[in-house]
Amino acid sequence: MSRLNHSGFYKLKFFLTPEEFKSVLSLFEQKQAQFRLTNHANTQHGYDQVYEAYRTYYRYFTSQKKPDYHPFFVYSISLAFGDERSGFFVRNEGISFPHFGQWAEDELPYVMLSLPKGFQIDLEDEKGQYYIYEDIREHQPLTYAFFDEVASYTKKITKPLRFSSLAADALQEQKPPVRISKEAAKDMMNSWIFKKYELVMNTK
Repeated sequence: MSRLNHSGFYKLKFFLTPEEFKSVLSLFEQKQAQFRLTNHANTQHGYDQVYEAYRTYYRYFTSQKKPDYHPFFVYSISLAFGDERSGFFVRNEGISFPHFGQWAEDELPYVMLSLPKGFQIDLEDEKGQYYIYEDIREHQPLTYAFFDEVASYTKKITKPLRFSSLAADALQEQKPPVRISKEAAKDMMNSWIFKKYELVMNTK
C-alpha cells in the first residue's frame, strides 16, 4: 500500500467578522481545545488572546487606511475526544489577484483551518520499520465529525467570495475557493485594499 494514501488535508477557507469568528471559537471552547503559537516555546494562548489576535488580523484588511503592522494569525490546535488525540492547524493566507496584467503586490485575506486526512500507522516487515497513512475518518471518527461540524456551521453563515479586479483592459471576476460572511464582505468593500486596486465585491 502506498504511503501516500490519504495524504493531504481537509481544508476550510473563510473570512468572518471578529464577532462571527468568536462563535466559531466557542465550538472549540466547548471541546476544551488548546491553541498554541507555532513558535519555539509553543506558547499556549487562551480564547481571549486568540480572539484578539484574529481581531487585529481582521482590522488590518478592513481598515480604510492601511495599518502600519504586519498581520499574523497562526496556531496549532490540539483536541481530545475520549481516546482520540488530534491536531488541527489554523493560519492566515492570501488570495493573489491580477492588476493591469501583473499580480497585485497585496493579497486579500482568509483563514484556513486544516485537518490531516491520514492517520499514521506504524508497521514492521522484513525490511524493518515503516508506516502508512490510513483514513482518519476510520481511526478518529469524533475528530472528523467535529471538523465537519465546524465546516457546516461556517458554511451556513458565509457565501463563496466573488470579486472583480482590473485585468489588462476590463474587470475580471475572481473565484477563489474561499467563503466570506455578508458583514465581512461589507467591511472589505470599504477597505484600503479595495480602494487601492479598485476592486469590486460581487458577493451578495
